[in-house]
Amino acid sequence: MERPTWAPQGIDLSVPSVSRMYDYYLGGSHNFEVDRVVARRAVEVFPGLPKIMQANRAFMRRAVRYAVAEGITQFLDIGSGIPTHGNVHEVAQQACPEADVLYVDNDPVAVAHSRAVLENVPRTDIVAADFRQPEAILHSEEAARLLDFGKPVALLLVALLHFLDDEEKPLEKVATLRDALAPGSLLILTHASVDNGPVTADQGDELTEVYRGNGSDLVMRGESEVARFFDGFELVDPGLVPLGHWRPEDAIEDEDPLAFSGIAGVGRTA
Repeated sequence: MERPTWAPQGIDLSVPSVSRMYDYYLGGSHNFEVDRVVARRAVEVFPGLPKIMQANRAFMRRAVRYAVAEGITQFLDIGSGIPTHGNVHEVAQQACPEADVLYVDNDPVAVAHSRAVLENVPRTDIVAADFRQPEAILHSEEAARLLDFGKPVALLLVALLHFLDDEEKPLEKVATLRDALAPGSLLILTHASVDNGPVTADQGDELTEVYRGNGSDLVMRGESEVARFFDGFELVDPGLVPLGHWRPEDAIEDEDPLAFSGIAGVGRTA
């Protein structure tokens, strides 16, 4: 396969990436054929995935606007993926030009493309790091320059935690990040689940197998399990709800049922 000019050297073009698959679901162009093959298989067993991803992004934008309205102007987006239209810095800085946004991802394509997109964007940066090593994120040069952890920060873990199984101790990693946040900070989180929406548990199991068969964990968690990530946070209204039900900005009566798949929530530190 010919390497695209935007693909960093050293990337194995034969290995799919969840970040690039997400880009494909959203209609992006920064993905390889290997990503598209697996993504199409995922859609076969879990119909409507692109719609769910769109609902996930729509929630993220609403939550960022909510954070700004609450007076928060610092954003730490871990597992940020490949930048698309309406990303965190665009939404936050449209509402507050002084907003600071730090992205974090461990996918080289996501990091390289983010750096290109953000090159001339003030008050933004990206760290090549992994959620599994939260201290490296918190003590990075970019975090020290861009974020003040003595003031409230909005921490985004959007469509991330379902890629970590319990053995990787995601609860402990979230707790490490939480303990670094000032009072009044927010946790903005979404998680894959079959508790809501029209998809079945069997379809969830099939989707899990598609991802695992291509080198990535995928864990469907129920509402009670997702709620544990908010330990030490106070959930803001309406609590943990399907994606489309978190503070919708438009009427939802005719919304595609798939928009209510997955779980979303926002919590505040005391």
